[in-house]
Amino acid sequence: MALKRKYSKREEIPTELAGHYVERDGAFVLDAESDPRVDEMRATSIATLKELKEWKERFAGIDPEEVKKLAAEKARLEEEQRIKDGKWNDVLAEKVKVAVAPVVAERDALTGRLTAIQIDQAVVTEATKRGLRPTAIPDITSRARMTFKLVGGVPQAFDGEQLRTGKDGVSPMTLAEWVDALGSDAPHLFEANAGGGAVGSGSGGAANRSVVNPFRKETLNITEQMRLEKTDPQLAARLKAAA
Repeated sequence: MALKRKYSKREEIPTELAGHYVERDGAFVLDAESDPRVDEMRATSIATLKELKEWKERFAGIDPEEVKKLAAEKARLEEEQRIKDGKWNDVLAEKVKVAVAPVVAERDALTGRLTAIQIDQAVVTEATKRGLRPTAIPDITSRARMTFKLVGGVPQAFDGEQLRTGKDGVSPMTLAEWVDALGSDAPHLFEANAGGGAVGSGSGGAANRSVVNPFRKETLNITEQMRLEKTDPQLAARLKAAA
């Protein structure tokens, strides 16, 4: 609650605040001098006003827009002088650099987004063959973006700046090897019993049973394909990818 600055009579002052008021000119006023925070604020205000006054005196009569024009004219004259001195290549290079800077920034941002999309698509395709849960896609793509970089258009795994090797200890780790390792490190990303020619079903509480893949050439079953696409489209999509 804000303190009232002035009371006409002593009796009007709340008992707990009486010590903060003093009698002046027939009234009772807030004794702000007793609060060190007020002194600090007053000192800061005085210093700020003094600094502002100095700045106003220092730049009195100076038009900021005119200063900008003079600075631009100075830059133009300096540029002309550099051209006269035979340094027109440097001037041209600087102008090109300034002009293309926004384009370069946009290009780099676009490249980053395209890289992320390529890595996402590659890892999801590979992991789907091994029974990736649809709900695990954000998790696995986040892990992949922290591990893979595009090298010659191909995702390769890195530990910091060091290329990660595969099972043979020599060749670069493949996406398939990385996904296989996740099966042990993060099994919750995959359906139970998914692998080989069977993919676990995540519907109807049957996550622990294996499903013969009707999309595979050796177990092709058109009737079962149609049934799955109608009753469990997510499983059907995974089985298609695994085929």
